[in-house]
Amino acid sequence: MRKSAAAILLAPEVGQRFDAMVTGASSKGTWVRVKEPVAEGRVIRGYEGLDVGDRVRVELVHTDATRGFIDFARSR
Repeated sequence: MRKSAAAILLAPEVGQRFDAMVTGASSKGTWVRVKEPVAEGRVIRGYEGLDVGDRVRVELVHTDATRGFIDFARSR
C-alpha cells in the first residue's frame, strides 16, 4: 500500500531529479531511497557500479501505482 501511495504522489514529478541513497544492490536490481518525498524505487538505467550507501542523483522516469513501481535513472 505504501509503495502505491508513493507512486501516486510522485507521478506528477516524472522527469524531476532527486538526491538519493542506494539501499540495495544485487543481481536482482539496484534500489534507492529519495529524501524528499521519502520513497524507494528501482534504478533501471545507470545502476552499474553503484553500491549500498552510495549517494547518487537520480531522475524519476516512471511510476505505476497499481503495481507499486517507482523507476529511476541515474542522473549525471
